[in-house]
Amino acid sequence: MAHLVETMAYAGAVPWHGLGVPVEADLTPIEMMQAADLDWTVSKRPAYTLTESEWHEGVGVMVADGHHFITRDSDNRILSHCGDDYVPIQNEQIFDFFKKFTEAGHMTMETAGSLRSGSEVWGLAKISADFQLPGGDEVKGYLLINQPHVAGKAMVIKFTPIRVVCNNTLTVALNDGGAAFRMPHIREFDMDVRQAAEEALGLSKARQQEFKEQAEFLASKQFTGESVANFVAELYQKDLFVEKAKDPQLIMREKFTRTADMVMTAIDQSPGATLKAAKGTWWGALNGVTFVEDHMRRGQETGNAMHSAWFGAGASRKARGLQKALEYAEAA
Repeated sequence: MAHLVETMAYAGAVPWHGLGVPVEADLTPIEMMQAADLDWTVSKRPAYTLTESEWHEGVGVMVADGHHFITRDSDNRILSHCGDDYVPIQNEQIFDFFKKFTEAGHMTMETAGSLRSGSEVWGLAKISADFQLPGGDEVKGYLLINQPHVAGKAMVIKFTPIRVVCNNTLTVALNDGGAAFRMPHIREFDMDVRQAAEEALGLSKARQQEFKEQAEFLASKQFTGESVANFVAELYQKDLFVEKAKDPQLIMREKFTRTADMVMTAIDQSPGATLKAAKGTWWGALNGVTFVEDHMRRGQETGNAMHSAWFGAGASRKARGLQKALEYAEAA
């Protein structure tokens, strides 16, 4: 199977997944959209079915009331099935929204692309929300834009910290999943919506400061062997709690899943694990989880791994990872 990353463009360093076409820095959002081959439109088209009397004769169709397809106009590819209330949002509308922010110098576009044959469109913009933890552990701030052309999924813009030393996307490391703005596809992306999105992005500055404080707190709290084993068990084996075992280390050796073993190894050995802020701390434990979800999902095609880490099960697990790490750090 080909990569599920259908198209992608990036400015600067090669992304961790090694995919995409390099482009010049400081492209406008629309130029980045075009460079990533995202300058196409979608339509909502009615679905049809054979009439009952024509099943045997092979002719005649009728509109299937309440059923539509979301199609890409450039090649008529069906991206999703939808109902009557679905309102298509065009890629250009989303990327144009960020024009005023890039012109004001508040952000720069770094990557954009599409996953799963165009059904998921995304962009990553650098913002001024960087900070550094003890030992030179640098975290940079980004906004992740997710525009799915899929019924039931909302357009989302969210704050996305990235740990430089290992390219961990701490996308979901905020209390509400990191969402700064979320809009279901049930109305037009009009001026009222644009204004609401701008206000939400303004409020995200408080979220950025919140995450910085959480990271500093986690970096100040040491874990024990038993507590970090419990942490991993709760994330990866909900039915297994090490504290219930007479010999926690034996449970770890014999019953932990391969993924849980990878997390334990990542906590000790992944890039940045020996930095002062991470070594033996709950910040390091959290980054063991994010490293595995971003970089070590064996058996997953690259596009699937990216989708999981940013938008799917991996993103959800990273969100739970932050909350659990904070709980354990509070008790330390």
